Amino acid sequence: MVSFKLPWAHRSANGSAAETAPLLGAPGQAHTTNQNGNLHRANGNGNHTNGQTKPRVRWESPTRHLSYGIQMPQAPGVSRYFIKDPNQRSSVPVFLRLQGSVMPKMIFKTLFVAAWATLVTAISTYFYDLSINNILLTVLGVVVGLALSFRSSTAYERYNDGRKYWALLTQTCRNLARVIWVSVEERSGEQGKDDVLGKLTALNLIIAFTIALKHKLRFEPLICYEDLTGLIGYLDTFLKEQNGLCAGQNGNAPYDPLKKANGAHGLRFPAFGAQKLIRESEKPLEQLPLEILSHISAYIDYVSKNGTLVSTHQGEAVSAVATLNEVLTGTERVLETPLPAAYTIAISQITWVYVLLLPFQLFSYLGWVTIPGSIVGAYIILGLSTIGEEVENPFGHDANDLPLDYYCERLAREFSVIAATPPPRYNEFAEREDNYVLYPLSLSGFTEWKTRSMRDIRAALRTNASLDTPIFTTTRPRDEEESPDQQPLPTQTV
Repeated sequence: MVSFKLPWAHRSANGSAAETAPLLGAPGQAHTTNQNGNLHRANGNGNHTNGQTKPRVRWESPTRHLSYGIQMPQAPGVSRYFIKDPNQRSSVPVFLRLQGSVMPKMIFKTLFVAAWATLVTAISTYFYDLSINNILLTVLGVVVGLALSFRSSTAYERYNDGRKYWALLTQTCRNLARVIWVSVEERSGEQGKDDVLGKLTALNLIIAFTIALKHKLRFEPLICYEDLTGLIGYLDTFLKEQNGLCAGQNGNAPYDPLKKANGAHGLRFPAFGAQKLIRESEKPLEQLPLEILSHISAYIDYVSKNGTLVSTHQGEAVSAVATLNEVLTGTERVLETPLPAAYTIAISQITWVYVLLLPFQLFSYLGWVTIPGSIVGAYIILGLSTIGEEVENPFGHDANDLPLDYYCERLAREFSVIAATPPPRYNEFAEREDNYVLYPLSLSGFTEWKTRSMRDIRAALRTNASLDTPIFTTTRPRDEEESPDQQPLPTQTV
């Protein structure tokens, strides 16, 4: 039996565990329950009602905790330089920043080059001159430049493809959520409750698809993550049958940015060795996004057959599911099609040969300054190579990878906004007196213009098109003096 820690659980003022359960569609409010089970509702000013005790709820930043329990990864200590937080801003000049830089990854390489340059310089100074002609700097420099240019361009192309696919995923999820929430009819009575709960289930499945795809691209094909288990824990999937993968885990996906597993592109894998268990499993454990798509398709088929989704929007919903499958395939292509090994090995060898030959070519001109000169040259050359290696896979946990946690979090927040109000109906928001249909020409509302003839409406539209300057009513403080050239603008009533 695996227990999961609720991401919204906090400690109340009296020391009892107050569970702040975020509700879908209730922005700005928090509902808490104390140990006695009493329900408390906190309004915007922090006051609580319907209860005797008043636990204080510790509000978190909206970018940290959501109604779907999605959390941005927290990295203490030196690891923060490897993790990208899109909400973090820095006032440090760009050339002095560490977060997002490859400098932390260049420490050991730079130290090795420094030791090598020191050894060559010391031998050349005290024992035997090892300096050579610097013609190799020119010859190898051109080759290294071409190799690094090719490496950087191909890596950024893959990074850009990954961002395009995720942008397409976000667009498709928004369209599908809008179609489901607005176009699926809500019937009356008990059937209406079923319709609303069914639509919420579908929205949760869409969010779950994005989160499952994120974990799949990071080689984390489990179901016991806090941002995923509450959304699809009830589905019969292959991952649910493999309870042994989550045994002894707290629902997190721990990773250490300073450690690499032997996998594709040097991705950071879960620290508890899920890859070994997955390889030894007899069931497919990496197809959770595809299984979720099947359940989304089943919902669309259900609402199509019961008549709550008209045929006009059925094609749009089916097309959106097909696009989600296209995104799944495209991101797999980006992840599983790295630069061929021959290119990778050749570029790495050429780069290191150039760096290791630097001290021999610089000693006759720089002497002991060869050491810092070699360090600077190695940092530039190896830094560009390291950037290509990091950017090549845009789905990992590196600082320069795509912030997939933030994208999923933002999408979940948008879905909460969509579901916060009933589906809008045209006659409810359009036929209102404060709907100034001919603003700024007229401040008459929809209902007043509805009483006029079509000829008057056409004439007003023609007048509105012939205006040189839009007519707005400006208000000034009473004590503000008006100059002769700043008279109040006239208000025209049509």
